[in-house]
Amino acid sequence: MNIKHYTYRVTWSPEDGEHVGLCAEFALLSWLAKTPEAALKGIQKVVAAVVTDMQASGESVPVALAEKNYSGEFRVRIPPLVHRNLALMAAEQGVSLNRLASAKLAA
Repeated sequence: MNIKHYTYRVTWSPEDGEHVGLCAEFALLSWLAKTPEAALKGIQKVVAAVVTDMQASGESVPVALAEKNYSGEFRVRIPPLVHRNLALMAAEQGVSLNRLASAKLAA
């Protein structure tokens, strides 16, 4: 497990007037800094400390999103009327419901 494989993002926080470093695998963690570079370094240090603590206490550490295998399938529950409308749309376009839903999700 390499913490550098986690998904990091730096964005501007208007509320704080600083850049905020975030990690998708640890959604509750953040780090504020004056520069984007400092925000990234800060969140990486926080994640490293949390992972070390989790390992020391025997907790399972999240797998990096980049290292997960995805099947390409997931189930979505929608209201019957939405399902019907999507099926009609797919039929009118001459494509399968899966292809239509995939295209809409990718847009």
